[in-house]
Amino acid sequence: MFFFISKLIEVFLIPSNLIALLGLVGVLAIMLARPRLGRACMVISILLLGICGWSPLGPAALMALENRFAQPVLDKPVTGIILLGGAVDTHISSDRGTLALNEAGERLTAAVDLSRRYPDARIFLSGGASHILGGNAKMTESQVAREILVSLGVSPQRIDMEERSRNTCENGTESATSLRPKPDELWLLVTSASHMPRAVGCFRAAGFDVTAYPVDYRTRGAEDLKRPLDSIAVGLAETDLAAHEWFGLLTYRIAGLTAELFPSSR
Repeated sequence: MFFFISKLIEVFLIPSNLIALLGLVGVLAIMLARPRLGRACMVISILLLGICGWSPLGPAALMALENRFAQPVLDKPVTGIILLGGAVDTHISSDRGTLALNEAGERLTAAVDLSRRYPDARIFLSGGASHILGGNAKMTESQVAREILVSLGVSPQRIDMEERSRNTCENGTESATSLRPKPDELWLLVTSASHMPRAVGCFRAAGFDVTAYPVDYRTRGAEDLKRPLDSIAVGLAETDLAAHEWFGLLTYRIAGLTAELFPSSR
C-alpha cells in the first residue's frame, strides 16, 4: 500500500506537474467566474516556472545530494557489486524487442568497468517492476540489466539477481535477504549519485553496510550555480529529479523505513 500511495502523491508534488496543475486551475477558475483565484493561480504558476526553470534552485538541490558521498578508496578485496534498477526502460525493451537504457545508463557501464577491475567480485542486480501505470512490461529491470551486462562481456555465471523489489527500501531488504552479507565483506553499491543518500539509508535500515559507489552525476560543481541553464526544460528536469529524491528521503524517514533523514558516509 505504501508503494502505491507514495507514487500517487509524488505525481502531484513533482514541480513540473504542480506548475501545470496550478495553471490549469487558474484557467478553470477564470472560466467559472472566479477571476481573482484564477489570476493568483496563474501568477504563481508562471513564477514557479521561472524559478524552477531558470534559477540555480534545481542544480543546487541536486548538487547537495550528489556531493553527499565521495568516490570510495578501495583498500581490500571487493566481495560483490550491487547494481540497483532504474537504468533501463522495461516497457521499450519489452515492446520493441530490444535492450533499452535510459538517462541513468551509466550505472550499467560502471558495473561493467567494476566487473573487469575486480574479476573475482560477484555481481548482484536488484530491481523488479516499479511502475503503477502502464505496468505491462514482460521483463523486470533486473532481467533487462542482466542481458545488457552479458552483451557487454560480463560472464552470466557471475550474475545473481532479485526481481521482487519495487522501490529503494525493498532493494535493501531483498538484497540483504538474498546475499546475507558477512561483517568483513566489502559490497559496492552502484547507483546514481543523487540517489545514493536514499539508497544507503535503505540498505543500512536493512542491516546491510554497503560501500557507496556513486555514478551518473548530473552536476559539475559550484560553477553550475553561476552558469545559466540552457533552457527551462533543463532546469525543470533537474528540479524534478532533485524533488523526487528529497521527497523520497523525507517520506521514507517519516514512514520509519530509514533511521536517517540524510545519510552520509561513516
